[in-house]
Amino acid sequence: MLQEDNKQALMTMIPHPTPLSPLLTDLYQLTMAQGYWLSGRAEHEAVFHLHFRKNPFAGGYAIACGLADALAFIEGHRFTEDDLAYLAQIPGDDGKPIFAQAFLAYLAQLKLTVDVDAIAEGTVVFANEPLVRVRGPILQAQLLETTLLNLVNFQTLIATKAARVVQAAQGDPVIEFGLRRAQGVDGAMSASRASFIGGCSATSNVLAGKAYGIPVRGTHAHSWVMSFDDELTAFETYAEAMPNNAVFLVDTYDTLKGVDHAIIVGRKLAAKGYRMGGIRLDSGDLAWLSVQARKKLDAAGFTDAAIVASNDLDEHLIESLKQQGAAINVWGVGTKLATSYDQPALGGVYKLGAIRAHAGEAWRPCVKLSEQTIKVSVPGIQQVRRFRSANDGHLVADMIFDELQPPTNHAAIVDPADPTRLRPIGENVVHEDLLTPVIRAGLAVGPRPSATEAKQRTTQQLAALPSTIKRFAHPHEYPVGLEPQLAANRLELIRAARANTKAAL
Repeated sequence: MLQEDNKQALMTMIPHPTPLSPLLTDLYQLTMAQGYWLSGRAEHEAVFHLHFRKNPFAGGYAIACGLADALAFIEGHRFTEDDLAYLAQIPGDDGKPIFAQAFLAYLAQLKLTVDVDAIAEGTVVFANEPLVRVRGPILQAQLLETTLLNLVNFQTLIATKAARVVQAAQGDPVIEFGLRRAQGVDGAMSASRASFIGGCSATSNVLAGKAYGIPVRGTHAHSWVMSFDDELTAFETYAEAMPNNAVFLVDTYDTLKGVDHAIIVGRKLAAKGYRMGGIRLDSGDLAWLSVQARKKLDAAGFTDAAIVASNDLDEHLIESLKQQGAAINVWGVGTKLATSYDQPALGGVYKLGAIRAHAGEAWRPCVKLSEQTIKVSVPGIQQVRRFRSANDGHLVADMIFDELQPPTNHAAIVDPADPTRLRPIGENVVHEDLLTPVIRAGLAVGPRPSATEAKQRTTQQLAALPSTIKRFAHPHEYPVGLEPQLAANRLELIRAARANTKAAL
């Protein structure tokens, strides 16, 4: 039995599903919060949107993920006495505390009352679309920014990577092997969950299996084989210990000799009423070795034995191995999945869309300017309307519109990067609005979908996405645009903001 203090230490190390501290934020969120409070603006109502600017991996889509943790964070958002004591001793440039005691007393009593609408985990999403919309007192909405970005950005990135890897595997099971290479405990747990939602069938991460209900898989390492005098004895001993989990790592010394040894042990297992699960390849020419191993296994009667491959796999290498005729039918993908090796960050942002001083007043839409067109924000209280073909259910286009001015027709959308470019939506379509209520007055509403349900949604969504958008090289651009009135309002706000800037000079 663990001592009580050791149990507490262990729980402290487990990031999910235990509550996250409101101190998991950037300092400037708290300094702005104090500024809102001191200036009497803390209760001004604001609407923020979380979105990303470019589809990851130079791909055509992303998979929304991280919402479950975000909801848990919002519901459990409380400043403890210990949190406030820490904030009280942070010094300013003059050595004195930067936070007033009265403000800290305010935080001690703070209970979030925000409303949150979000796109469900496992949904296919695209650049510029709000994944999460937060509405409520500006002080509260501001305090959520950093943590929401942390939770949604990383998990969306990993879920998308997993979906691409699973696509490359063409129906073969993909097991997430990334725990030992992940960025810390939180990175490992989040990556395991997001990889499962993205389509992986299992994980090697036992804690993630327990926390999220993900199937766990694993065999043995090279050290097991090396610890015995010879490979055959190592396999025989492992089979005796784990007769119902007999997958042998065969490349410690000589891969094809290792296959021969696995076959010998497989026959002994069969004589006892067990079956050999298969072999694992972790080095060398995986295409050639897998074909040779398959010939040996089939000739020995082990036609149902799996050939598992690992060794720094990603979607591109798996695609190449498939094209080479590799006889691999289970893929263990670790480092390049759990760390998002080729793109370390999604680049999601959280931008103010509208504000008003009091309920009942007119909203003031807000726009952020930039020298870069991609960084110019979209004003209003945004919603995403998705259009599907009424014939086959395939995705056709997405429209971003302002709920204060709902669309009057669905003829076309305006390219966010080029207001002169209209994209027709077409006829014979049906639509749905993607942002749905998940938090009201600070509390979750409706059932919270499990990781398994989110994974099922990913499968359904990707099946409805045209294949040209899912290809890895130069994917076709899925049409996402602004509702024409919203595009016009945005252009007017941009012109007015630039005119005001010039007048102030």
